Amino acid sequence: QIQLVQSGGGWVQTGGSLRLSCAASGRTFTTYGMAWFRQAPGKEREFVSGLNWDGSTTDYADSVKGRFTISRDGAKNTVVLQMNSLKPEDTALYYCAAGYGRVLARAAVRSWGQGTQVTVSS
Repeated sequence: QIQLVQSGGGWVQTGGSLRLSCAASGRTFTTYGMAWFRQAPGKEREFVSGLNWDGSTTDYADSVKGRFTISRDGAKNTVVLQMNSLKPEDTALYYCAAGYGRVLARAAVRSWGQGTQVTVSS
């Protein structure tokens, strides 16, 4: 089982940037697909971005394309979500996730991070 610990996030004004990091424990990190999901109050948890085990394939929700960038560092066992041009509708609790293959939906997730709040004010 892989364990995920998140850091980053916080508060920013519209148009600002934030960076989320997810540190994974376990020697099998490089075999997992990684992803970020988010959940706003009163809404279901939704896919934001993901990448496969070696980072060669990335996926983004339409709502964040061109603004968010996901990357992974196998040597450091970390995955990063760089969020630029943030909007109030990006406000949510963000979760790091790990699974097998490409993680594009909750059903593919095998392990979750603890969640990190991102708040964008207008």
